[in-house]
Amino acid sequence: MPDLVWDDVRDLFDPEAMGALPDVSVPGTSVADWQAVFDLVRSSGWPWEYLEGGVAGRLPPAAEVLARPDDADTAVLRVWPAPEVLMIFRPVSADEIAFDIDLRELQGQGGVDLLCAFLASVGRRLDKPVTMTAEGDHENPVLGFVPSADAVMLLADSRLN
Repeated sequence: MPDLVWDDVRDLFDPEAMGALPDVSVPGTSVADWQAVFDLVRSSGWPWEYLEGGVAGRLPPAAEVLARPDDADTAVLRVWPAPEVLMIFRPVSADEIAFDIDLRELQGQGGVDLLCAFLASVGRRLDKPVTMTAEGDHENPVLGFVPSADAVMLLADSRLN
C-alpha cells in the first residue's frame, strides 16, 4: 500500500500551484547528518554528481563542504533516484539539509511513490522529519516523512485554493 495516493495529493504535485521546484528540508541538522546523507547517496546505487562552481568533482566529507568560506563557489549535490528524476541538494548550512525536486518529473502514482521512497530513505537514515513546502513557503509544510509513523503523510489539506 502506498504512503500517499495520487488522487489525494495531485494538487500538491501541480507545478502551477506549488511552484515547479518545491522546497524539501530537514531542519535541526548537523554536519554528521549531512555526512549521513552523503553516505546514503554513495551507498544507494543512485547516480550522483557533486559540483562546486559548476565543476564536477569528488564528493568531499560533509565537514569539508560545510567549512568552505561564505564567498566560495556554490556547492551542489545532484542525485537521480530514478532516470529523469533529479534531486538537488545545496549544502549551505549544517543546520538544515535542503533540496529541490521538480514536480514536472513526479507526475502520477509512480512519481508519488518515488518521492515517498526518497523522503523515507533520507528520514530513516537521519531519524528526522523531512518536509515539503510550496516553492518559497518554508512555514507551511504540505507533506513529509514522519519518523514516529515511519511513513510519508499529508501535513496539510491537499485541496489548494
